[in-house]
Amino acid sequence: MATDIIMPQLGESIAEGTIIKWMIPPGGRIEKDQPLLEVETDKVSLEIPSPATGVLSQVLVQAGQTVPIGTLLGRLESEQPSTGVINRVGGVVVRPMEPSAAGPDHYSPAVRQLAKEHGVDLSQVTGTGAGGRVTKKDVLDYVARRNVTPTQPSPLEGEGKGGGAAGEEILPLTPMRKTIAERMVKSRQTSAHVATFFETDFSAIVKFREGRTLTYLPFVISAVTRAIKDVPVLNSSWGDQGIIIKKDIHMGIAVALEDGLLVPVVRHADRKGLQQLGREVADLAERSRTKKLNPEEVQGGTFTITNHGGFGSLFSTPIINQPQIAILGVGAVQKRAVVVNDAIAIRPMCYLSLSFDHRVIDGATADRFMTKVKQYLEQSEWEKFL
Repeated sequence: MATDIIMPQLGESIAEGTIIKWMIPPGGRIEKDQPLLEVETDKVSLEIPSPATGVLSQVLVQAGQTVPIGTLLGRLESEQPSTGVINRVGGVVVRPMEPSAAGPDHYSPAVRQLAKEHGVDLSQVTGTGAGGRVTKKDVLDYVARRNVTPTQPSPLEGEGKGGGAAGEEILPLTPMRKTIAERMVKSRQTSAHVATFFETDFSAIVKFREGRTLTYLPFVISAVTRAIKDVPVLNSSWGDQGIIIKKDIHMGIAVALEDGLLVPVVRHADRKGLQQLGREVADLAERSRTKKLNPEEVQGGTFTITNHGGFGSLFSTPIINQPQIAILGVGAVQKRAVVVNDAIAIRPMCYLSLSFDHRVIDGATADRFMTKVKQYLEQSEWEKFL
């Protein structure tokens, strides 16, 4: 019995996805629930499990193509009765969709928004998606071609590896890298970025961690959630009618991947102790790197922390994760000579940075928040927060 493989609905606001790779070749056999293909959207990259045991009989959408949700990607000759369910991702049941009667002129909301931002007439863009549909990649490629000014190559210049000039190599942009680039530029254009820096003594944390497997990050999350309750405007977003204060604290944690960055979210971080925070952060980070996250796990964050110190960095001015209004950077914890009670002492010190949106808060508010974060990190009564 043949089972259709459909591009699944990977989130309410997601209209399309890009095929990164098929895990098995056409004609290959696969077991039920084994990874069948890898899909990437503008929010998450994840592996889609096989809905049945069988043989991949057809591949209709190749790696690198971006298609709308509901598109037929391939067919599986299954070895067991099919229940009609095509795929499950994050609890979403996906079934075949009827072909759209609108034809290639039916553009997804994401494509329309991207075209609007770049001033593109979609009627001039050739679609490479299913049925000639225009995808986000088509729009970005059109913009790239439009912005290139032809130049006469020098007689001394030749083609290098990957199509570049002699001595150069061009690394093709992955969908994730394109999305990151688009979002970072848009964030800079949207928010009035300002940064402030504080130095914090981690002595109490270092002492408390002795004999425990906790990293520094759960302590930072705990301190930040308490500081947010003291200064709630840090947990907000900009709106046309005013500043929108978020009542729930959903902490985004930046996770570095080999080819990009994801920000999974710890829900209701203020309600969780250090040990639970540590377990959830480790789980989210691992599943980010193995592409096992569900789409909803990277949505709904209200504040973000990025631990750039894990790579040895001391200072950073991270870009705000829209539509949030602030992001906290955590530098490496290093022993330094500091003045304590008019004497020189060696203490484990850490630089914290806060990039904030000056449209929403001023420097005094940002510094008041950071003072609270510093105070909570330096206090020694961590037992009650386990």
